[in-house]
Amino acid sequence: MSQYLSMLPSQQMRLEQRLTPQLIQSMEILQLPLAALEARIRTELESNPVLEESENVTANDAAPKDEPVRNEANDSEAESFDRLDGMARDLELDPGDLAFGRAGSSSGERDVKMDAMANTAARSEGLKEQLIKQWSLTECSPEVKDSGELIIDWMDEDGYLRTEREHHPAAVSGATFDATPLIIKRTNEETDRLMEEIADSRKPPVSEEVLDEGLSLVQTLEPIGVGARDLTECLLIQLDALGDSNPLHAELVREHLVDLAANRFPLVAKKTNQGIEEIKAALKVIGKLNHHPGLLVKPVDIIRISPDILVDYSDDGDGYSVRLARGSSPRLRISQRYRLMLRDKTEDAQAREFIKKRIEAAGALIDAIQYRRARMLEIGKVIVDRQREFFDYGPQFLNVLRMRDLAEEFKCDPSTVSRTVDGKYMQSPRGIYPLRMFFTGGTEDASGASVSWDTVKAKVKEIIDNEDKSNPMHDEKVAKKLAESGVKLSRRTVAKYRSQLDIPSAPQRREY
Repeated sequence: MSQYLSMLPSQQMRLEQRLTPQLIQSMEILQLPLAALEARIRTELESNPVLEESENVTANDAAPKDEPVRNEANDSEAESFDRLDGMARDLELDPGDLAFGRAGSSSGERDVKMDAMANTAARSEGLKEQLIKQWSLTECSPEVKDSGELIIDWMDEDGYLRTEREHHPAAVSGATFDATPLIIKRTNEETDRLMEEIADSRKPPVSEEVLDEGLSLVQTLEPIGVGARDLTECLLIQLDALGDSNPLHAELVREHLVDLAANRFPLVAKKTNQGIEEIKAALKVIGKLNHHPGLLVKPVDIIRISPDILVDYSDDGDGYSVRLARGSSPRLRISQRYRLMLRDKTEDAQAREFIKKRIEAAGALIDAIQYRRARMLEIGKVIVDRQREFFDYGPQFLNVLRMRDLAEEFKCDPSTVSRTVDGKYMQSPRGIYPLRMFFTGGTEDASGASVSWDTVKAKVKEIIDNEDKSNPMHDEKVAKKLAESGVKLSRRTVAKYRSQLDIPSAPQRREY
């Protein structure tokens, strides 16, 4: 049986989606938070000469009315210009907006970039930088001085000494150590291995005596507690620095941290021959000690939050008004100078082609910004309407609101709704909230009404807050309490929500 390969022309129809550069830009602008949008607009103003910002929009911005109409082959250019010209005038920012001061303006206005640089906080020093400064003032032999610098360099951001294998990824990335598992207490063998690894990291290796002397001096630096090899040593260093003379405090730290963390007060009282009240009093002192002393000086990057949507009480006192925040965005338009140059057929053809492309790019940007504003305002109004009870009474009354339902209502893809709310914030009389918080799934109560998961979590917290602390409720009993209010959840789901709320288990919540 023979087979033949042939190339024959054929026709077929198929439907496919293509993303134009304008659509891609609209999606990018839609996804930008307000601060990033301002930066993007500033970049476009600097790179596109036909795009400019204006304090006021007047009739003079339009093309002269007495300009003759040209019926030439290239009149399509003028038609394209007319469309963009009208869009530029119609899509100006809100009249109440404040414009950026122009950089390098000859009118004596302040340079916005220089102001931003002057107002930017300098990077704060990290733990190691501060410790090195203190260590440089310590009087000791050159050998001990070198060993102290080695110890400081080996230290993690939370102030602990760990082996290479124990180093948490956050120590490299700069992330928080809140979830880092601490070693409660090392054995003597584990401590020796750690010190040997530190000593051997320097060639030639540092002697044991010199390293121990350097460590003792490093542990006197501030914040008190740095240079510890486990949690027990860290807390003991802090107790010693406080001049604490109560032997019970040191005994509890050395021998009973695990039992105290598990809230096993009766067992600890029996082992120490102390009363529960004495144990509780000691725990008040121990509880004030810092488990991660190094993080006290960790550089903090403050994230600027600029709300896109502002919600206020209505002037008539019934309901809420929704508007967009536009205080620091410039009002954009297409330059009158370049519009006239495009219409002037005596200009160089290449120059006119360049101007035409720049005008089209400017028009697409203005169109994308307007599309973003329209979507943001639509989403804001829907959120306020659907979550009215939240704004009236608080988080416990958050209703079920799904992105896919909103997408069907707006006749768009759920990804468009997701892009619209991503990284955006709403400022309301109840505070500033991320828009994503208002979108939540849920379940139904006994009456068939929808109840959001956040509302269920709030009910779980309320039940636990009001329990008898001497006999706290287990997760199964909390589930029964929820069922009495019409919300049916399994014990495992209650445990999951309790964990998400950082609420300890019933044995750990018990108060003696």
